[in-house]
Amino acid sequence: MKAVAFSEQGEVNVLQYQDVPKPTLEHDEVLVKVKVCAVNYLDIHARRDRPEIKKKLEVTGTPHILGSDIAGEIAAITEDHPQLNVGDRVLLAPCIPCGVCSDCINGYENLCDTQQLLGFQTDGGYAEFVKAPVKNAIQIADELPFVEAAALPIAYLTAWHMLITRAQLQAGEDILILGAGGSVGSAGLQIAKLVGARIFATASTDEKLARAKHYGADVTINYSEVDFSEVILEETNGRGVDVVLEHVGTATWNKSISSLAKNGRLVSCGVTTGNIGEINIRKMYQKQLTIMGSALGTATELRTLVRLAEQRRLIPIIDRTLPLQNAAEAHQLLESRKNFGKVCLIP
Repeated sequence: MKAVAFSEQGEVNVLQYQDVPKPTLEHDEVLVKVKVCAVNYLDIHARRDRPEIKKKLEVTGTPHILGSDIAGEIAAITEDHPQLNVGDRVLLAPCIPCGVCSDCINGYENLCDTQQLLGFQTDGGYAEFVKAPVKNAIQIADELPFVEAAALPIAYLTAWHMLITRAQLQAGEDILILGAGGSVGSAGLQIAKLVGARIFATASTDEKLARAKHYGADVTINYSEVDFSEVILEETNGRGVDVVLEHVGTATWNKSISSLAKNGRLVSCGVTTGNIGEINIRKMYQKQLTIMGSALGTATELRTLVRLAEQRRLIPIIDRTLPLQNAAEAHQLLESRKNFGKVCLIP
């Protein structure tokens, strides 16, 4: 089969469109003919320097195939399953948990210490076919386009877990969404709009801010021109926002915290500009702030997102689709932050 894979980590030129063996199924697995695979910034980290990928390349001696956001049709299945059949349209849940630890048993598989991620510890969807555990296959309605389904697993699931499960965003609250043009930011924008919050969105260009406005942002801020925390305080009469969706890290950490109102909640899922951020502890406890982390989400949450997408209450934002062999171009788009929403590959 055809796939985009790499045998060593590095720049985009390591991505090669090539022939690789078709996956062989083992017990309780499903083979999916990939219709669409969305691209994530995690793919770029994996391609560049993530140690887990380096170890996999060294141990297996075979090229690695990226891709965690996968939608397609079941091509084969190892055992009879009453709810799944060859030809079914499915979305693959990206997390492969152990299934036996206390976190998994309690329904918090995204906290599993030994979980794997499709396209990271395993080969993924930058290919014509991909295999996964049967339990990861989620049926999708005929009315849900594959490209929209493929946008859900990483970005939308992450944003949903951040805003709904962790921060418990409520209608009428104020929220600041950083980097509203990125995958998680644009997903968070839509989810916050669905909840009924007032949305403050940041981006680096006026074009992205105009699109953020189109998708529901109430106030837009060009962070390359002004201090967004000062704008937040001005627009809220000094109060600040109830929730900050933070996924940038060091570069925005202090401003994000300064933007919070009393009893405000900051929820973070990423550190694209660095891992270390300082905090004024006195101000934190005086304002009774809550600082929380968030990582991916659960299969139950993903099924909720699928239902919302099928009902057209949530329509994933797609920046563009590209042929699979143009995966390097897709990576460059994300690296240069020229996209607004998801970039998707089609085998």
